[in-house]
Amino acid sequence: MFKSIKTEEKFISTLIHIFLITGALTMLAPFIWMLLTSFKTPYEALDSTIIFPAKLIYQNYIIAWTKAPFFMYFLNTIYVAVLCTVFQLLTSSLAAYAFSHMNFYGKDWLFTILLATMMVPQQVLLVPNYFILKQLGWLNTFYALIVPWSAGFFGIFLLRQFFLTLPKDLWDAARIDGCSRLKFFYKILLPLSAGPLTTIAIFTFVGNWNSFLWPLFVTNDQRYYTLQVGLSNFNQSEGTEWHLLMAASTFCILPLLIMFFMAQKQFIQGIAHTGSKE
Repeated sequence: MFKSIKTEEKFISTLIHIFLITGALTMLAPFIWMLLTSFKTPYEALDSTIIFPAKLIYQNYIIAWTKAPFFMYFLNTIYVAVLCTVFQLLTSSLAAYAFSHMNFYGKDWLFTILLATMMVPQQVLLVPNYFILKQLGWLNTFYALIVPWSAGFFGIFLLRQFFLTLPKDLWDAARIDGCSRLKFFYKILLPLSAGPLTTIAIFTFVGNWNSFLWPLFVTNDQRYYTLQVGLSNFNQSEGTEWHLLMAASTFCILPLLIMFFMAQKQFIQGIAHTGSKE
């Protein structure tokens, strides 16, 4: 009887693994095709029956890199993404601390209103935000790319839920030791919040790295183009050169892949623990 149960469990486990592997390969198929195409000749890239290139053409990456100012696009994107991430972490952690550990008039109502803003599509806010930036004279500047995304309620909600899971005894013990609220925040709460903070940092950085519509909307000067806008322009100018376009797309997403594999442990921990009540 026990042998039949173990056999059944192994069979179910095998089916689950087959299903997961199939799903993973399906998800990876476009990226594999992009990578293989980036090493093909122009003729091979246009022939859909050729899957693997006869010879790896590494020069495609050099040609794609030099045909457009991708170095400037990379610098602009890194500058915008890093600053937005730093400001998001700062504003989100401070606001989450206030919502979770401080009592003030209208706290619950304010939190509910802010929570409701997560249901508003960003596309709805494009036009009013554009006119606000136009009145401020921030169009075609880095202010337009950074300031509107320096705070977001997603990070506040994520950190607030995590702060609520921490025992209240921490604050009581810190207060007995003469710890101020600000010192308690950066000495105790922040070190315990490495997982959620990393999660917010990854989401914010990736979101700004992949942002296309907003930078396209507020900039028309190539000096302020981010990577996705620059890649779109490259696509328009080199649309028939699939091997170059795939090479450019590959080195555009490579930093994200490296960053994710370096921080995947903290990312998974942040997702697993955030919002759980103990």
